[in-house]
Amino acid sequence: MSVTVEQALRAYATMMNTLDSTCLAPLLSDDFHYASQWVFAEIESKSEYLEYIAPKLEAIRESGITAWAEMGWLDREGLGPCVVMAQGDKDNLIALVLAKVEDGKIKRLDLCGVPSPQSASRSGDYPGTGA
Repeated sequence: MSVTVEQALRAYATMMNTLDSTCLAPLLSDDFHYASQWVFAEIESKSEYLEYIAPKLEAIRESGITAWAEMGWLDREGLGPCVVMAQGDKDNLIALVLAKVEDGKIKRLDLCGVPSPQSASRSGDYPGTGA
């Protein structure tokens, strides 16, 4: 299956909204990269990312604080589709997620504070929630 950027982001949003990485894992390229503007070291493989994200999802589950991942769009710099991340409340925006796809697989995800999540057009679409 060949994945588009929007499908990649929808899978990421579904993972965050359901706290289950099984929808994202098969879409990642083996040399997948993940970076966060808040973390110094970049993750440089699919296996490393899956080892990283499992305890993060569990920590969110145990915290009782809801993570909201909403499909969005960035007109600035022609970035296009994104995921708008919020914590606790749907309007407590904390970050954006951008994706890069190569050869039909997700090559890269970036968790960003810049551009700001407030700069994205929000859709009200929260994949995996039925909302």
